[in-house]
Amino acid sequence: MVKSIKPSLLLVLYVLMIVCALPLLSHCAKKPVGIARKEDIPYIKCQVCEKLASQIYHQVEAKRAEISPKKVSEYEIIEIAENVCNLKKREADWILKIDIVEKGNKLELVEQDSEGQCNSECKTIERACQEVLGYSDTDAAEYLFKKKPQLDALINFICKDLTGACSSKPPPVPKDRTPGEPFVAKSEKEAEMERLMKSMEGMPGAPGMKMYSREDLMNQNFGAGDGDDEDDDDAEEFPSNLGKSLRQKAEKQNDWKERITKGVLNAGEKLKGHADRVSYKMRRWWQSKKTEWKKSSSQSGKAEL
Repeated sequence: MVKSIKPSLLLVLYVLMIVCALPLLSHCAKKPVGIARKEDIPYIKCQVCEKLASQIYHQVEAKRAEISPKKVSEYEIIEIAENVCNLKKREADWILKIDIVEKGNKLELVEQDSEGQCNSECKTIERACQEVLGYSDTDAAEYLFKKKPQLDALINFICKDLTGACSSKPPPVPKDRTPGEPFVAKSEKEAEMERLMKSMEGMPGAPGMKMYSREDLMNQNFGAGDGDDEDDDDAEEFPSNLGKSLRQKAEKQNDWKERITKGVLNAGEKLKGHADRVSYKMRRWWQSKKTEWKKSSSQSGKAEL
């Protein structure tokens, strides 16, 4: 029965079984999405800049230790800089540990021991990070690759010279500001599952993965109420007695899970490698064009004089 199911559906079954092994609360798949409070960004943008610069530095150092004696390429540094403000990527996991605390007429970013639920404060920090770094991620990566600065020098370059995020003091926080939500830590199992889902992001056959509880799996409530008509054809091929089928074939699960995982990872690595090479060439081309435009602008200015 399993052999007749499409490869993409087999991958879905694999993820569902992992969730079954890690019993999560059913509300994990239905938790509300936080909205960034853009009005708070001016009060925290300098602190966010310092933290993102620190993260780029330390993540590059960790990468260097991981692949030693090989050297970290400029593209690998660019990739870290690109992802450090994107909560869908593991490079931005640091945001999940930050709590925004109001102290007097200031907002302070306080780092917690564990990851928290991502609500409005989490989204606000992500938005501030993206606004601060903007399109300067490649410039920051190039500086780090070529100059190999110490942490303080990198923070100064990114937050003062490059983005100007710390060029002036933040304004005082209004007294009538609505307080943010309290920091709520995640359970270890929930954090582990979210890291797994992030690691599978973009893999062939694994778009839009969702988390389900043990009860959902046994009752076959796979996205009930979502109204996804596009999945109707695949739904017809699912065995009606999925829970019974999985239990009956428990002794064979390890083999086909390993084959599916290996195949998906291999395909994903090949596609990612190709995309990395294309992206790197495009960025180098863009950098060269920017240099040409700057030279052309400088020469035309001199000619006018």
